[in-house]
Amino acid sequence: MRAVIVAAFVAFALTMALTPLAAKLFRRLKAGQPIRTDGPQTHLAKAGTPTMGGVVFIFTTVLAYVAGHLVLMALPEADTEKFSRPTGFTATGIVLIGLFVSCGFVGFIDDWLKIRRKHSGGISGRAKVIGLSIAATIFGIVAVYYQGSIVTSEISETVATPFISFTRDLPINITEIGMVVLIVLLVNATANGVNLTDGLDGLATGSSMMAFMAFLIIGFWEYRHWCGGAQPADNLCYDVRDPLEIALIAGAAAGAMFGFLWWNTSPAQIFMGDSGSLSLGALIAGLAIASKTILLLPIVGALFVITTASVMIQVTSFKLTGRRVFRMSPIQHHFELAGWSEVTIVVRFWIIAGIGVAIALGFFFADFLRIAG
Repeated sequence: MRAVIVAAFVAFALTMALTPLAAKLFRRLKAGQPIRTDGPQTHLAKAGTPTMGGVVFIFTTVLAYVAGHLVLMALPEADTEKFSRPTGFTATGIVLIGLFVSCGFVGFIDDWLKIRRKHSGGISGRAKVIGLSIAATIFGIVAVYYQGSIVTSEISETVATPFISFTRDLPINITEIGMVVLIVLLVNATANGVNLTDGLDGLATGSSMMAFMAFLIIGFWEYRHWCGGAQPADNLCYDVRDPLEIALIAGAAAGAMFGFLWWNTSPAQIFMGDSGSLSLGALIAGLAIASKTILLLPIVGALFVITTASVMIQVTSFKLTGRRVFRMSPIQHHFELAGWSEVTIVVRFWIIAGIGVAIALGFFFADFLRIAG
């Protein structure tokens, strides 16, 4: 746990210190955020606010992950095999960090094109999906096919939820290729969900921080009840590869979000940009996959699901009937046009995100208690 705490603190401290410096640098480089002219008129005042803040917390999260490993190496060996720690970087950690950085790079290209063109349109939606899919496919192939795979093709080993209790006992094999496809879909969906949520100061930052805290708790709990790489003797033992790595990366990301929120809250001094939102969504999906809690992902990210659903409803309704359900989508802009202040929307949406995280953790621990009882 000390390594997780150190990683979270290092990420927080570095992000707090480096974010304002990055904001000044991006302002000098005229890397300001172009604002949509068809959006809420109150957003026009934000034009020119430095963007690409995601570059900062991607960098600090990676450094914090390394710092956490330095602590792990310095600590004495565990007394028992059950709680043994990784002595070096693991496959799980490397592919999660790789997914995080590579999806952030896709977002960086989008941000750079927006700045260069001085227009809110960056790379096309198709190009964005292709970029995310390439990164997710590499992650999925390694996760499924690497020796001592991070995940398997059986859905029963990727969930821990009480409301579908049979999944722990009745394997549903979707084949290895099917699992890779599922991973690609999950990464795309979550990355775009966070991207759509990132429309108000601090909204995506705070919501993502809560999601990372959830996976920190899940990862550490799985580590404390870990099978140690052996076949589980009973369902009280989690057959998860490198659970401490999951907690370590989630803790580093949560700390980075906490530090970034100081500068990103209203009025934001810097925006995370697509480099931030796409990387965050991809990492959240990756943590769910690595911790084998895929069915908890839409609950942990309930706010992202709601935001994405609002866009889908709006588009479908307009195409079929010519009418809009919301004043504007994503849904946070609907409430802006309804007269809610930005801070009010953000805080209330954080509450929704927190409720989703609480419910997901409740399901996770209820499943453990149900089997333990």
